[in-house]
Amino acid sequence: MSFLGLRKWPTPFAKPMWPFIAAGSLTLYLVGKMQDMGVRSEEHAKDPRNPYAAQIAKESHH
Repeated sequence: MSFLGLRKWPTPFAKPMWPFIAAGSLTLYLVGKMQDMGVRSEEHAKDPRNPYAAQIAKESHH
C-alpha cells in the first residue's frame, strides 16, 4: 500500500546518518578539549572563579 504515491523503503538509521554522527562526535570531542585547554591556561588557572582551580593547583604541585 502506498501513501500519496510514496512507497515505504527500509532505511537503516546509521547508513544515511553516519556523516552527522561522525561530525557531531568530532565536534563534541574538540569542544571539550578546547574547554579543558582554556580552563588550564595560565590566565585562568589561578582565577578564584575557576571551578577547577583547586584541582589544577593540586596537579601542578606533583
